[in-house]
Amino acid sequence: MQKNIYRIVILFIFAIVLSCGDKEKQAIESGASEANTDNRIQVTQEQFDQNNMSLGQIKESEFPIMVTTSGMIDVPPENRAVVSATMGGYIKTTPLLIGDKVRKGQLLVTIENPEFVALQQEYMEVNGQLSYLKAEYERQQTMVAENISSQKSFLKAESDYKTGVAKYNGLKKQLGMLNISVEQVEKGIISSVASIYAPIAGSITSVNVSKGTFVSPATSIMEIINNDHIHLELSVFEKDIMKIKKGQLVEFRIPEASSDIYKAEVHLVGTSIDDNRTIKVHAHLEDEKVTNFLTGMFVEASIITDSSTQMSLPTDAIGVIDDQSYVLLLDETKEGNYYFAQVPLKTQGSYQNMTALDKTTIFKQGAQFLTKGAFSLIGE
Repeated sequence: MQKNIYRIVILFIFAIVLSCGDKEKQAIESGASEANTDNRIQVTQEQFDQNNMSLGQIKESEFPIMVTTSGMIDVPPENRAVVSATMGGYIKTTPLLIGDKVRKGQLLVTIENPEFVALQQEYMEVNGQLSYLKAEYERQQTMVAENISSQKSFLKAESDYKTGVAKYNGLKKQLGMLNISVEQVEKGIISSVASIYAPIAGSITSVNVSKGTFVSPATSIMEIINNDHIHLELSVFEKDIMKIKKGQLVEFRIPEASSDIYKAEVHLVGTSIDDNRTIKVHAHLEDEKVTNFLTGMFVEASIITDSSTQMSLPTDAIGVIDDQSYVLLLDETKEGNYYFAQVPLKTQGSYQNMTALDKTTIFKQGAQFLTKGAFSLIGE
């Protein structure tokens, strides 16, 4: 009997010890489980300081309402010149290359043609006859006034003289267009070569001939562009054109050459619609000398038509994973450590390093976010 009681006591003590061990194991597993479910991001004070992290709150910011468009760098028509010959001929000299700068009136090319010689000969003949025709006209005028000569003779002399003057002036003008000096021709100096000079100052952008090439009046010999005054030529879709007005700010960039943002101002809005349902908008640059823009450069532009006030956070405070935006909300500060919760939210675009938040985004008043250094932590 005493032995049975002893066995019962032993079993009872063993059960108690086993029960305590299970409770301790459950407590350890429970603690581990709680630790595993804490998905917050922990940042120590040392990490916070070393990485120059900072906290901030949601605030109101001004965001522009924009019309997105594209276009190109261009120059006014008077700053672009296509050089051609007034009469056909063979290119004798062409000393310039693409990229060369020229001043207005500088020699560009010379053209040779035997017809230039015939034109000068004809001018000299008419110039020589003109003195006789003028004298005969004046003589007939005097004679008809004294009833010595007939009216018919006077009219013929008058007609011959005026025809000669018209022919003389026409030939003189043609020689002037060929840049052949009539003073030299009148001295008997005849040339088979005509010169073509630069109509504007600028840079050579294309040369379409070489020595010996025959050119007609319709042939484009070369093109000159003056980049002293450049502008934007933008194409705005029909649905947006009613929002565009003179004086509106334009922000643009040259995607193929630079990531910098430049500014311009709407100067003219077109009044006709192109075949692709767009309207031309002409904008002047804020500072034309800020960089070396080239005619024909493609630009991406945004025309600011209005603005709105929206709640926002610094763009650096927002990270994007698989098209979903996240922020790090400060959840707790404990023992010098920061604990952040990674919270998803919706955004509505960015401007000048600030990102607008969707109106459905709601946080408690005074909520703080990691505004600098969040990008490297989101998604870890």
